[in-house]
Amino acid sequence: MKIFVTGTRGIPYVPGGIETHCQHLYANLSKNSDFEIVISVRNKYCKVKQSNWKGVNIINTFAPSSLHLETIFHTFLSIIKAKLLKADMVHIHAVGPALLVPVARIMGLTVIFTHHGPDYEKKKWGKLSKLFLQIGEYLGCLFANEMIVISKTIENLVLTKYKKPATVIYNGAAIPNKHKGRSFLDSVDLEPDSYVLTVARFVPEKGLELLVRAFQQCNTKFKLVVVGDSEYETTYSKQLKAMIDSDDNIIRTGYITGEPLHQLFSHARLFVMPSFHEGLPIALLEAMGYGRSVLVSDIPANLEVGLRKDRYFTCGDVEDLKEKMERLLEVGISDGEKNDFISRIKEKYNWEKIAAQTIKVYEQALKKR
Repeated sequence: MKIFVTGTRGIPYVPGGIETHCQHLYANLSKNSDFEIVISVRNKYCKVKQSNWKGVNIINTFAPSSLHLETIFHTFLSIIKAKLLKADMVHIHAVGPALLVPVARIMGLTVIFTHHGPDYEKKKWGKLSKLFLQIGEYLGCLFANEMIVISKTIENLVLTKYKKPATVIYNGAAIPNKHKGRSFLDSVDLEPDSYVLTVARFVPEKGLELLVRAFQQCNTKFKLVVVGDSEYETTYSKQLKAMIDSDDNIIRTGYITGEPLHQLFSHARLFVMPSFHEGLPIALLEAMGYGRSVLVSDIPANLEVGLRKDRYFTCGDVEDLKEKMERLLEVGISDGEKNDFISRIKEKYNWEKIAAQTIKVYEQALKKR
């Protein structure tokens, strides 16, 4: 049985929540099932040129270098490839690509749609783009053979707006061993347990400028490490970079993956996520998997994870973020809470379990067909 996947920029090690989701999900799904997995990737994002990764077949598909046209062109061409390759099923990720769910259905393809969150709420989009994203959500919910949502919050959204049932399958995270090495830390002049870590794209909905402002007001000896960058340079991303680079206590690494990121998570004193919008943040789950102390905004997606009350700050409130960051930097995390974090990731956000749940959705869709 051939499953064709689109809606992701690519794998492996391409920054982004959906990209991380697909990388882990399909590697586990390929390992634990007889499905043939084909992922359509966008050439400009995939630094590693290979046709197969951990049993997943990778094909490059053209995508124009345009913030507004890239996704829709890539998805359309991917659906055509899926038909030509005689795929049994197309799995489309996110509400933007879901605009083309009806096209896939007209071509006779069985379609699974994963709703990763209402992207039209992101600040980077103008009115017209938000309208198309809302239409994508509507068409995906209406025409997909089966729908997956990554949180209870999104399940409630689609039930309320469209009266459509969906299968909740959470995002996941690994349980890594703490990295003892510190070569990357040395290269950026960092000591273990001496810094705040945040990992995000440089877009307004991630709230990074609030974190920088709050950190600069903290009375602390710690540093702030900002991992990430922007896909397309904007006025916002340029201003954010200038803001970061003007402060010697803030380190901007750009996009990093693999061992450097592993080291940063392993040795961070505190992980902070100041987002205004998330689906179900993998970076937060990863920080919990490392047993790190965390502090996040009180948006619905973060609240659903069920952290202790003092690990949430009022979204957009710089003063509340500053005060709670100072306190958590002082007290750290207990062994009991650290073990609780790791246990919860193993039980609820385990990629092997997530792959098994996804296989059941595929089987259900194929039976209906």
